[in-house]
Amino acid sequence: MKVIASYSIKGGVGKTAASVNLAYASAKAGNETLLIDLDPQGASSFYFRIGASKKENRSYFFTKKNRLLKNIRGSNYKRLDILPANLSFRNFDIMLSSMNKSKKRLKDILSSIKDEYDLIILDCPPNINLLSENVFNAADMVLVPVIPTTLSERTYEQLLTFFQNNGYKKKIIRPFFSMAQSKNKLHHQTIADMEKRYPTFMKSIISFSTEIERMGVHREPVLAYASKKSYVQSYRTLFNEIVSILAEK
Repeated sequence: MKVIASYSIKGGVGKTAASVNLAYASAKAGNETLLIDLDPQGASSFYFRIGASKKENRSYFFTKKNRLLKNIRGSNYKRLDILPANLSFRNFDIMLSSMNKSKKRLKDILSSIKDEYDLIILDCPPNINLLSENVFNAADMVLVPVIPTTLSERTYEQLLTFFQNNGYKKKIIRPFFSMAQSKNKLHHQTIADMEKRYPTFMKSIISFSTEIERMGVHREPVLAYASKKSYVQSYRTLFNEIVSILAEK
């Protein structure tokens, strides 16, 4: 089992779109796949037409395998399951702070279901806190969408600094350009500059597209309804690139 986290300190950079489409691509490739929606907003759950439980009960999440499994739901796609978000997830940090091994609880609970899935994808909320550190400890790869703009570049650099200052392995961080605009000269220049400065950038680039934005209307992965578009296929290319990197570990 491998764990991929779609993560960014900055919101609105396309991490949920990446999570949803990578999960879809993984299942289509024949992998037993679990998408865990860690964001209280529940966007990735929404895209798969799965609602949260009406009861705000999060106590199972880091402690009990059987109850965790009971909260997992099947999607409309073969081999793809979803663990939907809940508004109570906003209190994860409070709960984690009272636990032993508070930075490794997520890693431990995911290890307990390693025989159930080939790939687990974490759609993470845009912040940096105790839950984030759980993600960093649990993930084999932290996939970071970066819009080719100054502010997005700055938050990426902040993440690298946090890893360095707190003893996390920077080699698990894999950035990729997201929401890139082909006619934007600043985007072109930023991409060129950052690729020189950070050689770990993925080769796949996800373009800005209104078709991708329409995922909220269709409530399904863009790969499911517009797969013939070249810029949509970039998600599948990104998935294949991820698989190649993980195979080397």
